[in-house]
Amino acid sequence: MGAVKDQGPTPTESQFQHGVKHLHESGLKRLPTKYILPLQDRPKPEPAEPSLKLPVIDLAQLQGPARPGAIASIADACKRYGFFQVVNHRVTRGTAEGMADAGRRFFGMPFEERAKYMSADMFAPVRYGTSFNQRKDDVFCWRDFLKLTCEPMPDVLTHWPASPADLRKVAASYAKEIRDLFLVLMEAILEGLHVSNTEERKKMKPGNEGGEEDDGDDIMEKLKNGSQLMVVNCFPPCPEPDLTLGLPPHSDYGFLTLLLQDEVQGLQIQFQERWVTVEPIENGFVVNVGDHLEIFSNGRYKSVLHRVLVNSERSRISVASLHSLPYECMVRPSSKLIDKANPKRYKDTNFGSFLEYISSREPKKKKFLETRKLN
Repeated sequence: MGAVKDQGPTPTESQFQHGVKHLHESGLKRLPTKYILPLQDRPKPEPAEPSLKLPVIDLAQLQGPARPGAIASIADACKRYGFFQVVNHRVTRGTAEGMADAGRRFFGMPFEERAKYMSADMFAPVRYGTSFNQRKDDVFCWRDFLKLTCEPMPDVLTHWPASPADLRKVAASYAKEIRDLFLVLMEAILEGLHVSNTEERKKMKPGNEGGEEDDGDDIMEKLKNGSQLMVVNCFPPCPEPDLTLGLPPHSDYGFLTLLLQDEVQGLQIQFQERWVTVEPIENGFVVNVGDHLEIFSNGRYKSVLHRVLVNSERSRISVASLHSLPYECMVRPSSKLIDKANPKRYKDTNFGSFLEYISSREPKKKKFLETRKLN
């Protein structure tokens, strides 16, 4: 640990709570001990981790005769990587760029303005904070965040930050467009899993729909009114990026996460037991399988560990939109994906059990999903 001595004035506990944007602006030259990871958890030094070109799905192909091929490509990406990128997604470029810009301007405001939205309430419609779980983390990570609950929009919108003046309008437009994209992707994913009964149901007489409540069409109906959480992440330049992370290894709780990231590299996923950097693509979104989709697919699709690196020169902004069923709904493996050869592999779960887990302990890697596994 000799390399991290002589760090200059030690930041106070309140400065840690102010977040890393505040520490960066204070002119910090060395990383405080509170942010230094154990040696085995730090990003590895040279040689640099390789970059990974994830499958890029052209969503325009879902609208015509190429649809079966596009659905097969999405299914293969969910199985092989748990991640893919999409283009021609119908989220307007102006809306996406406006959301990223509004996020930058929010984090550019004085701390006193941002601090108005600090809350320990996991169900608060807006939360500003730092690290991953600042109440539980033994070691802080180099991130500040703004979390916006998006449903029901008429109820939560007035709680969102009033500054910058256009943030509510911009974020609401983005939330609507990214939600529409999520529903398009889920329809394709359910079709690829062969659990969607849409065509068969169209042939049925009204009142004779039947079916299992945990299968494709019923899940789609619930997802249309499901939960949506947007997380705007700010990763300022870090004085010693080789000693810390912007986000530790973790998986996401929902069905899908759709990530808008700027051109600064930082996202890494675990692939074939190695950490590989995801290359950003212009006007694209990164999509990853969440814990709930792994459960629903009975393990066919995997919720993959990912983390975020930081750097010493450039700030990085990302916007993650996490989607799942309504908070009160149970998530269970689809009955159509269970048979003698593939028995049920996961317990039923809901968002409440996830919140109880992360509130009671420091979240590490995929331990929540491990608690949902049978046998």
